[in-house]
Amino acid sequence: MVPTEEVRRLSLAVLRILGVAAAYAGAAQLGLLKQLLISGAVVTPLWPSSGIAVACLLFLGIGIWPGIALGALITIMTLGPVHLFDIGVIAASALAPVCSVLMLRRVGFRTELDRLRDGVALVFLGALAGMLISATLGAWMLVLGGKLRPEGFWPTWTAWWVGDAMGVLVVTPMLLMLRRARRPRVRDFRRWPEAVALLITAVVVTPLATMSRFSVLFLVFPVLIWAALRFQLSASAPYALFVSVLAISEATDRVGGFEHHTLIERLVSLQALNGSVALTSLLLAAIVTEQRNVRLKVEDACVELADLVAHLSPAEPPKQFGPDRGKDPGGG
Repeated sequence: MVPTEEVRRLSLAVLRILGVAAAYAGAAQLGLLKQLLISGAVVTPLWPSSGIAVACLLFLGIGIWPGIALGALITIMTLGPVHLFDIGVIAASALAPVCSVLMLRRVGFRTELDRLRDGVALVFLGALAGMLISATLGAWMLVLGGKLRPEGFWPTWTAWWVGDAMGVLVVTPMLLMLRRARRPRVRDFRRWPEAVALLITAVVVTPLATMSRFSVLFLVFPVLIWAALRFQLSASAPYALFVSVLAISEATDRVGGFEHHTLIERLVSLQALNGSVALTSLLLAAIVTEQRNVRLKVEDACVELADLVAHLSPAEPPKQFGPDRGKDPGGG
């Protein structure tokens, strides 16, 4: 007879895997809303499923990788019949985030993202390096399966890699921030006027910058810097996602500043913008958080040192009271 505790643990593991698969497949459908066709292959400028996969592996452990593979299988089934070489695409979709998380663990990555080294590791190991696996294996499987012409390998590989990397850079920090979100304290309400002002500015400036026919995309960066400096990742991560979604929508619909550009020009401009926004959001927020934590540690050390000095200093001699106070000991 299987122990009850073992059944409960197995059931919880299955539920986690199914939950990861549902989240992966659902995010994939959102990414496919703005899909592009390159040499017959379907690619997206932002693949949020890769960011969800990395976040789930960081939260729940490497053991939930079957959920990523199952989510990738469900996604492929929604696009058409599943063929033999699609198994390679599914394997690449699961292997890439697993390798990203293993590399992050190797360098001591912390999910709080409160150090500059954590931000740098997520950018270069979690996103840029790890997603090379999914793009390379996935594009080759499409070529071998006859779904992609050989001359379309490099354009597809580039779009695939950038889309997966952007998913990690934009979605993973957002999920890491939401996991450690807490209820606002009383003193936090003092910052609400500034938070409301930031929100209004973002809602007004960002559509103007992305939808305008003029090249004014740089207008998003003052708002992004404001969010990162004053509210760190809790504001910069959602704003980076907001900018990416609007920019992708305008680029795929060929409106605004992307109206008269070719497909390659739109992809280059879009990925340059999304990459710059994600890097600025992540690294600047990490730097500010790290400096704040150092300042708090210094303040705590000063308080402890002051308490120690007060404890070690000699007590003040007692004062004398009475009729003899002030008399000369040898007086006559």
